[in-house]
Amino acid sequence: MPIPFIALAAVACGAIAWAATPWARRLVESESRWLRAWIPAALGAIGGAGAAAIADHWAVALALAALAVGSALLIPVDLAVFRLPDAIVWPTTGAVLALLLLATAVTGDWARLGTALLAMLVVGVVYFALGWFAPQSFGLGDVKLSLVLGLALGWYGWQAVLYGLAAGFLLFTLGAILLLVLRRASLKSDLAFGPYMLVGAAVGLAWGAVAA
Repeated sequence: MPIPFIALAAVACGAIAWAATPWARRLVESESRWLRAWIPAALGAIGGAGAAAIADHWAVALALAALAVGSALLIPVDLAVFRLPDAIVWPTTGAVLALLLLATAVTGDWARLGTALLAMLVVGVVYFALGWFAPQSFGLGDVKLSLVLGLALGWYGWQAVLYGLAAGFLLFTLGAILLLVLRRASLKSDLAFGPYMLVGAAVGLAWGAVAA
């Protein structure tokens, strides 16, 4: 996408995330420092720019921008209260799905949509199994979030799905080790996994766009 479009996406996503932050604070009833408006705004701007940079169609750019805004709210919320609220996850999932359907209708690339939907199902099943066998490590919010991540990653192919999921787990492992070394957490501490899922997915999307 052209640089002006990337800049516009960054500004728009940052502004939407900034405007939605007071609502997110009320939703989770938290005044955590993670929910200061500039943090979601910065995350939204970065995500919006990335969405426009890797998209090969305006409708795909909108879908990824919707994911960027949702991520900009979910990351600080999860860090603040260890929750991934349905009120953010489901609208984000619906928006991404609707916009990818629009992209498919415009481009006629139904095979790509089929892969995305199948990846959504597969990733959801994988996380459901993880939540079932290790409920202390993977919550239902992680399972729900995995659906939209599988959908977006699947649009870019199975390797993007694999790399996105692997990156999330790798980043979480490195982050946990760093917190332990810095004595900011212990082996019994609760750690938010959602942010690592989202950043890992961003890695997978970037790789998928470059490899396409």
